[in-house]
Formats: sequence, structure tokens, C-alpha cells
Amino acid sequence: MIQAVCIFTLLLGALSAPAAWAQLKTEAPPVVPGAKPVAVESIKIHASALEGNLEGNAVERDVLVFLPPSYKKETSRRYPVVYALHGYSIGAEQWSREIHAPQTIEGAFAQGANEMIVVLPDSKTVHNGSMYSGSVTTGDFESFIARDVVSYIDAHYRTIPERRSRGLAGHSMGGYGTTRIGMKHAEVFGSLYIMSPCCLSPRSVRGDGAEFDKLLGAVKGPADSAKLPFFARAQLAAAAAWSPNPKNPPLFLDLPAQAGEARDDVLARWAANAPLAFVHQYIGNIRRYHGIALDVGDQDGLRTDTAKLHEVLDSYGIANTFEVYAGDHTNRLGDRFQNHVLPFFSTNLCFKSGCR
Repeated sequence: MIQAVCIFTLLLGALSAPAAWAQLKTEAPPVVPGAKPVAVESIKIHASALEGNLEGNAVERDVLVFLPPSYKKETSRRYPVVYALHGYSIGAEQWSREIHAPQTIEGAFAQGANEMIVVLPDSKTVHNGSMYSGSVTTGDFESFIARDVVSYIDAHYRTIPERRSRGLAGHSMGGYGTTRIGMKHAEVFGSLYIMSPCCLSPRSVRGDGAEFDKLLGAVKGPADSAKLPFFARAQLAAAAAWSPNPKNPPLFLDLPAQAGEARDDVLARWAANAPLAFVHQYIGNIRRYHGIALDVGDQDGLRTDTAKLHEVLDSYGIANTFEVYAGDHTNRLGDRFQNHVLPFFSTNLCFKSGCR
């Protein structure tokens, strides 16, 4: 019997069904009359931060870029950029469908949001999610976002290449990524919108891990991982990100339990990656942000930890907005992106050079 073995809110205790984490069903807001079309470009970005990763995750990464209606016409105009991070088990293409882009981006602009570039990088891995963390096993996805993607976009598009003109947003695992990367890279981004973030705090459960251990022990490579049940595969993704082990082939990771017994050393490494544990180290960075917003559905199992993050920021006197809206983990994503996320960045990003 495993006693207090799992601290991973992505896997257990946060949500009632795997479908919620797979982010399969969302509702589109009504089409805004008169909305002008944005241009969509599907590109590849070389991720130097991922070179040599032990999982063999692709170094050439898919990225979707949404250019505002005026971009092709106003050729001397420069734009701020919002980087929007997807959740676990999906990539950039499915993320775009779940926020109903480009419709919601066009709708936001038509309703008065200032025009900006929106970028959706793909961070899917062998085990279906990078956790936007850095390890020798997965590659350094934290630096991929904060360094490789940002520098490429600045070099190839008419951006305003300053932190106050860059926003970072994300949902679920992407909300975790926004929290983690935002705390550590305030020199890159100027505003944050954190949507239903997973994995903010350690959490323990009780349960019989024999069957789970058997499932994971049978995995000898990527093809085996793809056959695993949802939660088992997600546990491998977390272990690859937070407890890599280059001397433990073929998966190059350590699991938080072995032979039915918890491994305290691995659990400690996972706990060190929980933002509610390390937020206090980055208060100086967080104070630099011009705007911080958090939201979560009232039927979402992640609402408690999202509220805790809001309370920590409040305790330090850091301005932030926090909204619990009517909805579950996924169903309001289109509405949130069009009517809340992009208007927030329209207000908080800098639309000219030289902002402080």
C-alpha cells in the first residue's frame, strides 16, 4: 500500500475525469459581426534549448502565429505579442481549436481590443506534455518558451521587442507554465494571465499502487507510453520533467513510487517544482509585472489552489485580479480568451516602444 505517494494535482484529486484534462469540449462565443480576418501562419522554430534531450523530443517545433488584420497593410507598424501556452495532452493545433482561434482573436479586436500578435507554441512531448520545465530527459521547455520562441518571433515579425510589450498566458498545464516561467523570467514578459493552472502545490493521496507500478514498469519506449491510460502517461510526463535521471534508461526518469513504496527523494524533487512552494523566492520578479490576472471555473477542481496563489500575491501587496466564473475546466475557454484574456492584454501591454 502506498502511503502519501502522489503530489501531482494533474493526476489525482484535482479533476473528476481524464476528459477534462484532455480539453476535448469547449464552447465558442457568438461570432462578432464585422470582425476582420487575422492571418494565420504555421511555422517551425528550432529549439536550441531542446537539443540533446534524452527522450528524442523534436527540436524543430510547430508554432502558430496569428497576425492582426492591419499587419499586412501597415507595414511600418509594430505590435506587442501574447504567447499562449496549451495544456497537457494537446498541442498548438488542438489548443487553437479549443480557444476557437482565429474567431475569438478576430472577435476581441472587433470589440475594441488593441491589435496584437498571438503566438501558440507546441510543447507536446513523448509522454504528451513538457510541464514547461527543464530537464535533460525532456529538454528545457522553460527556456524554449522564454528564449527560443521569443527571440525567433522578435527576429521574424514586426514586434515591439521589449518586456512590457510581451504577455504570457496559458491554461491548465499552460497555466502552470505561465506561473513558473512568469516567476522566473520577468525580464522577458510584462503581463501574465493564468488560466486554471494545474500542479501549483504538493498533494498526497492514499492508494494501492501495485497495478499502477505494473503498468509503468512495462513501458520500454515511446510506443508503450502511447498505450498507457491517461493518468499513467501523465505521471510519466511529470517524472520526465521533474525527476529526470540520465542513468536510468530507457525512460531516463525516476518515478515517485517503486515496488509499492513512496520514494521521498523523488517526491521532494516534485515538490520543489510546485509554484506555491517556490513563489516566495520570486516576489521581487513578480513585483515587476504591470498586470497579473488569474481565473478558474467554479466547477473546476483547480479552483482551490488558484485561490491560494491569488492569496499569496495579495499577502505581498502585489496587484492582481482573480475571478471565479461559472464553468468547469474547459467549457468556457473560447469566451475567456476573447472577452477576458485579450482585453486584459489590450489594457496591460505597451503598444509603443520605450515603456517602463
